[in-house]
Amino acid sequence: MREKISSLDLRKAIRNKYAWPGGYEIFGICNDGAILCCDCMKKEYFQIAYSRKYSINDGWRVIAVDSAANYDDYIFCEHCNYIIVDGFDEE
Repeated sequence: MREKISSLDLRKAIRNKYAWPGGYEIFGICNDGAILCCDCMKKEYFQIAYSRKYSINDGWRVIAVDSAANYDDYIFCEHCNYIIVDGFDEE
């Protein structure tokens, strides 16, 4: 399986944490569908790099990075439970 994001782009996303323009938070999407915030990706970068290097399906292999601007639903980090997108209430 080919990675959707390069290692260089992943490191840039982890360092920046926010998309420009707009200031929306960036988060990682793992191969099992789990979401990781940038803080957790920074803390667990060794696990992520190891999983990407050896294509291990252990829940740490980040295959894509996305911005909170693209979502209206409730999204949270599945490692630390940090709320990335609070959800959109239509009244």
